[in-house]
Amino acid sequence: MPVLHNRVNNEELKQRMLAETEPRTTVSFYKYFHIAEPTAFRDELYKQFVELQVFGRIYIAHEGINGQISVPANNFDTFKNTLYSLASELNGIRLNIAVDDDGKSFWVLRAKVRPKIVSDGINDPDFDPAKTGKYLKAKEYNELSEKPGTIVVDMRNHYEYEVGHFENAIEIPSDTFRDQLPMAAEMLKDKKDENIIMYCTGGIRCEKASAYLLHNGFKNVFHVEGGIIEYARKAKAEGLPLKFKGKNFVFDERLGERITEDVIAECHICGKPCDTHTNCLNDGCHLLFIQCEDCAAKYEGCCSAACMEEKNLPEEEQRIRRAGRENGPMIFNKSKDHPLRKHRKDWKTNK
Repeated sequence: MPVLHNRVNNEELKQRMLAETEPRTTVSFYKYFHIAEPTAFRDELYKQFVELQVFGRIYIAHEGINGQISVPANNFDTFKNTLYSLASELNGIRLNIAVDDDGKSFWVLRAKVRPKIVSDGINDPDFDPAKTGKYLKAKEYNELSEKPGTIVVDMRNHYEYEVGHFENAIEIPSDTFRDQLPMAAEMLKDKKDENIIMYCTGGIRCEKASAYLLHNGFKNVFHVEGGIIEYARKAKAEGLPLKFKGKNFVFDERLGERITEDVIAECHICGKPCDTHTNCLNDGCHLLFIQCEDCAAKYEGCCSAACMEEKNLPEEEQRIRRAGRENGPMIFNKSKDHPLRKHRKDWKTNK
């Protein structure tokens, strides 16, 4: 029986990927459809994708499939045909090709069965994620978004919105998609007859969000086909004005792909214009935050002087300090209490 999971050290796999000379293509895809036996489906997919040297993460549930992967360029057509053949519902599904891609996005294949491909907190048996709003292609988005009264809603997390978003888009101020859904419905409750456009990175969250609003009585709900990734690709190919400004955050090693040259965020330490996300290099922290080159050099890739000090301690001392430490979601949020906020105030006072 073939091995259906990785058995090689992650660091070794990462170094192998970085040493590759053959170009890779980063792709995302999803589809809401019923999968009767997710585990069997996952195992068959895993066997075939390993043969094609596909890297990335794929989630499978009874409600469908969600994947972000990279594939060797010379295997791309075979990969596409393999994916299309796994189920009739997958035949011809849209593949979102990365906009700003060096091919170094993933180094191992992980395929997991989950209760849902997008955690949403919805327990209503009458809710159908396949009953979605209307797709908008890039040109259609530009036209509708300019009409008076149209509301554009960003269904991503705060750290994604911070580095790039559509012009005049509303941010739903929550850290999780499951919290955003009822919050969006509440924020828009007096706009049920207005044109509402929802968007996200690749389309999977805003598609479900559009279905949720329709399920809750909203009348004119739209979502951007293929999300920001497909919008940017089509807009550039068709010579359309880009309504999305800045960088599109992505959940792989790149942590972002540039859509326009606009830098709309700032370094979380010093406040200099910057939209480069990084993880604190202190193994006891790994905070995801925005850091400019100067602060990265000053703090050796750490989020604070305290983390830099801890990173440079002997390994045994670092382990002792980390023992029993409980970290919450390690993502910087300007609206919440975090040591980096105090550090930033101190930096501004003493600079």
